This record gives sequence, C-alpha cells and structure tokens, in this order.
Amino acid sequence: MIENACECCQGANGELTQEEAELYQQLDEIIAAKKDMQGCMIPILQDTQELFGYLPEGAMRKIAYELEVPYSEVTGVVGFYSFFSTIPRGKHLIRVCMGTACYVRGGKEVLDMLEKKLQIQVGQTTDDNLFSLDIGRCFGACGLAPVIMIDDETFQRVRPAKLEAILEEYQVDTEETA
Repeated sequence: MIENACECCQGANGELTQEEAELYQQLDEIIAAKKDMQGCMIPILQDTQELFGYLPEGAMRKIAYELEVPYSEVTGVVGFYSFFSTIPRGKHLIRVCMGTACYVRGGKEVLDMLEKKLQIQVGQTTDDNLFSLDIGRCFGACGLAPVIMIDDETFQRVRPAKLEAILEEYQVDTEETA
C-alpha cells in the first residue's frame, strides 16, 4: 500500500497504484493552493477533473474532507454543472447543442449521425477512448445553428455530411502525436 494515502482515495482493495498515488499527491497540491480562496470548490473540482480526466469518488471525498464540507455538497455541485463528469471521458469531448434553435435547425440529425459514426450513445466513450459524446442545452450561438463543440472549439452550421471531415481532424491530430 502507498504510504500516506487516506481511506477516501484508496482503491477497492485498499491500495493505490504508484500512478494513482502521484495523482492524489497533485490533488493535495491543488487543494492546498486554493483551499483558502472564497468559492474555491468549483476551481478545485475543475482542476481535479483536468488532472484525472473525470471526478473519481475518492477525489470528491478527499475534496469534501479537506474543505470540511459534507460529501453531499460536493456531489451536489458536480451533479448540477454539466461540465463535470464522474465517469472517465475520452481525449476529446463532443457536445451537441440541443437548444431550441439548434434542435429545430437539425441538431437532432447531427446527434444521430455522431452516434452512428462513433458507435456510441450520449454519455458514452468510444472503445479507443478518443471521443466522448454529450449534449448541451445552449451554446449561445443560436443564429449559427446547429452547433457542436469539440473540447473548446465551436463548429457552426454543422450538417451531418460535414461530420466526417470534422472528426478526421481530431483523429489525425491523435495519430500524429502517437
């Protein structure tokens, strides 16, 4: 077992791998750096999600413990904001706007085509961990509907026929860095 691992962040068998221990050590640093800021929970959660790729239960329990707040308060914040995820996500997060303007202008068809091309449903991740698929309620670009976001990049006036080329950009980037 890794030394100095609290019970809240130990694995199911009570032990952490070396990699997990290093992540939790970095989490300690994140918490220490922001703990005394007013309204620190959301920035800590954001940094934690960036560190782990999602918000594991152990990390959320550790945040609750260190901030001296109930675990339910942490999970309440995580559940309220759609940005947060408690399941591992792929390298690239694809979000399809399903606000009224996007829906009416073809957002549902775009979503259906993405599900077909990626062979996953909303909330799932591709087998190669390259893409996760999610929906959003409004991205504030109603005049340019339908809109999708991949990570922080926005694509406007998306048509199902354009999706192949958009996805290829991200697949090529991944192949070049591999």
